[in-house]
Amino acid sequence: MAKQELLASIRDRYRESSRKDKSKILDEFIAVTGHHRKHGIRLLARSSEGSDGTSAVKGRRIYDDAVRDVVVLIWEASDRICGKRLKAAMPHPVESMERHGYLDLHPEVKTRVLSASAATLDRLLKPVKSTVIGRRKRRRRLSPGRNIPVRTFADWNRPPPGFLEAGFPGD
Repeated sequence: MAKQELLASIRDRYRESSRKDKSKILDEFIAVTGHHRKHGIRLLARSSEGSDGTSAVKGRRIYDDAVRDVVVLIWEASDRICGKRLKAAMPHPVESMERHGYLDLHPEVKTRVLSASAATLDRLLKPVKSTVIGRRKRRRRLSPGRNIPVRTFADWNRPPPGFLEAGFPGD
């Protein structure tokens, strides 16, 4: 608790000081508390409202659960494509699903869904993607060059005339 009291007493003086004075105050704080320098800077620069360990800056959530539900629905309907392709395709399934009665979106939710970036769509889908079972695995196709022997300059005399070699799919 002594560190918290020291921090509270130094914090205001630190924020109002010049750069040179801040360095001296920081040196004293580090010597007394034993913190690393960067941690001391973060503690002293933090506002006093956030001193209980919570962030002083409260971010507002633009993309709430309603937006996430719509994005997941469209992602599933689009065969689970990536965020970049989903962003490009988003207006078409939204309009089609509304027209056919599968979606009834509030205009504000629709605006947020359509204005979300590809990275935001990926971020919204991240918890869903981690729980999805049966992700598609693509088979690696072998190139035909590995299966068909290639004749070099030394093989010109063989095989005898009339010899036929053919490859069949699946061989």
